[in-house]
Amino acid sequence: MKKILALALAAALALSLAACGGATSAPASTPASQPASAPASTPASEPAKADLTFGYIAYDMSDIWNEYSARAFEYAAEQNGVKTVVLDSKNSLEESITAMESLIQQGVDGISIFPISTEQGAQLVKMANEAGIPVTVENFAMDGLEDPGDYIASVACEYDKIGEAAIKWIAEQKEGAKIFFCAGQEGAGVYEKYQEGVDRALAELGDKVEIVSTLHADWLTDKAYNVTTDLISSGTEFDYIFANNDMMAQGCYQALKDAGKEAPIVSTGGSPDGYQMLQDGIEAANMTAPVSIQGVKTFLNLYGKVAEGKDPAEKFTALPVIPVAAGDTSSYIAWDDYAAAYEYLSKG
Repeated sequence: MKKILALALAAALALSLAACGGATSAPASTPASQPASAPASTPASEPAKADLTFGYIAYDMSDIWNEYSARAFEYAAEQNGVKTVVLDSKNSLEESITAMESLIQQGVDGISIFPISTEQGAQLVKMANEAGIPVTVENFAMDGLEDPGDYIASVACEYDKIGEAAIKWIAEQKEGAKIFFCAGQEGAGVYEKYQEGVDRALAELGDKVEIVSTLHADWLTDKAYNVTTDLISSGTEFDYIFANNDMMAQGCYQALKDAGKEAPIVSTGGSPDGYQMLQDGIEAANMTAPVSIQGVKTFLNLYGKVAEGKDPAEKFTALPVIPVAAGDTSSYIAWDDYAAAYEYLSKG
């Protein structure tokens, strides 16, 4: 019956899932080389207070953002002596229901879900509630739903804060900067959140910076190349580019290069490819939001409740926005540097 309900809901659920700096319309990137600096020290393992097993329901492990978050969850579990069962929904509503049913049957002590949407997430939460299993959520803020079910906490990226940080960073570098905003795809809600942050920063900064053009490249490298080329041909003057993700930043850079022009490019997310572009001088800065922190924080929310009986201090935690400039990448936390993410949260 639950599978039938899930399929009936499929048409009504919009897939708003997108990694910081990316979206479902953009293909996953191949991880590039990581920082050459020594990795953060691994925290000493401490025995769990009980022999615990946690389940993890992934949205789609072929998605680079979800994969790194799941691995971070597993890493944090290892540090605390907790066993994990990771199940992949493969972007299927029916498979997510099957995964939840499987974890319930296995009698796991807690479950973390990376939903396809908030509505589908609430459905999984309520299934865990019925089974009496504590559940936590990542990648979505669930408080916008009328009835999200009883979940421990959620942790997710807030795109508006990233957009705001990008514009403020540019203003700090060049007062009066004329910015071309190479934006993501309209309609799915991700670009719109970025725009909220951009507008908030502009209102606060006044005439210190100006957006001279906003063109949508839909998260794609080739379309970013085309819209940037068209803007250059139009004669519109700009001296900074805010690219909504690293793939679009690559397209903007190539268009500038082919036109014999230069303009610093600021991107978002802090993916492995983004880090490499900082190293190669393609990006001037990246407003990073390390997904490794999301995975570790999700585990800590679940572990604190199950093993220690503690609720998180906050029902919702936003991923930190960490600006990283090409000239100093010391604050960069790689998506696969789970030890650094664990240490970052331990310090907090």
